[in-house]
Amino acid sequence: MSLAKRTLDSVDFAGKRVFIRVDFNVPIKDGVIGDDTRIRAAVPTILAVLGAGGSVIAASHLGRPNGKVVEELRMGPIAQRLQLLLGSSIDVKWVHDVRGDLAKAAAADLEPGQVLVLENLRFEAGETANDPAMAADLAAMADVFVQDAFGTCHRAHASTAGLPGLLKPAIAGKLLQNEIDAFDMAFGKPKRPVIAVIGGAKVSDKIMVLENLLDKVDTVLIGGGMAYTFLAATGIGVGASLCEVEKFEVARAVLAKAAAKGVKLLLPMDHVIADRFAADANTQRVTGAIPAGWMGLDIGQKTTELYSAEISAAATVVWNGPMGVFELEPFSHGTSAIAKVLAATDNLSIVGGGDSVAAIKKNQVESRISHISTGGGAFLEMLEGKVLPGIAALDNK
Repeated sequence: MSLAKRTLDSVDFAGKRVFIRVDFNVPIKDGVIGDDTRIRAAVPTILAVLGAGGSVIAASHLGRPNGKVVEELRMGPIAQRLQLLLGSSIDVKWVHDVRGDLAKAAAADLEPGQVLVLENLRFEAGETANDPAMAADLAAMADVFVQDAFGTCHRAHASTAGLPGLLKPAIAGKLLQNEIDAFDMAFGKPKRPVIAVIGGAKVSDKIMVLENLLDKVDTVLIGGGMAYTFLAATGIGVGASLCEVEKFEVARAVLAKAAAKGVKLLLPMDHVIADRFAADANTQRVTGAIPAGWMGLDIGQKTTELYSAEISAAATVVWNGPMGVFELEPFSHGTSAIAKVLAATDNLSIVGGGDSVAAIKKNQVESRISHISTGGGAFLEMLEGKVLPGIAALDNK
């Protein structure tokens, strides 16, 4: 899959109706939006199209209505927030329809400089089924397709894969282009050394990531629950820590591949351990083996210092996954330390994954990170080296 896609500057939008697949899947309760970050992220692309004389049809899913109309998941509050963000000089309309006569009429009536927000795409069962008829109905509304919802690009849905196959040109928006550029800088022609910091609970969740990254990076730093499977597989006692015994051979194979390729793969040497999984558990710090009945829930100080030194010396760092049970304060320090050292260095830093991004935000260092990915599952699948349908369907440069 070529990641070099046509961009906004390759199209004349004057007088064109532009279908932008956005990601407005924001937390919302009782009509109140909890966090509008994803809506804000779409604004630059929308303004670029409007500024070039086009009109915008913005379409997104919200939640999981499973092909049915769910009143609490209507796009009305989203359209209102978008209106607020774009300002009163731009007319933002919202239609209670995805691809029927109301939507088609509203799209046909659009004038340059106006925005139409369609109803929740997943109110239609054809969206997640990648129904060709739904893709055709959406395509008939517009002249150009823009993909700007990176967080959905790993899904082969009607609006992400089917639609750009029909509506041409199909190009990348600013948000998606930033994601593509970040990955190209990290893995295309990166500045070295390149370090991957990989955490999370299970080896089984990250095995494809690790196998793919071993062909691309110089060093891998492993933390989180998955570290205990690796440690146990090498004969180190991990007590009652999370451990996938059935993945020992996989872990050993990863270690062997890293050694064969000359990739430095580091595991925690010390740990913050607890006698139970709770914020008020009894804790202690140990080096080496973890005693029976105790579980490792965070990397220890020595490991934190070692990992921080490796990150500080790197030219490129990609981080996915926490170093410990980040949601419990006593075991959040290793993850926070990674966030802080990334912010303190001048390397290219790319962060993706819910807990990793949460750590960046908790420590208020967003402005010091080179790129914070907007896509959890999509980011992970790109790390795995998979072809993302929503990107593959776009026009190559």
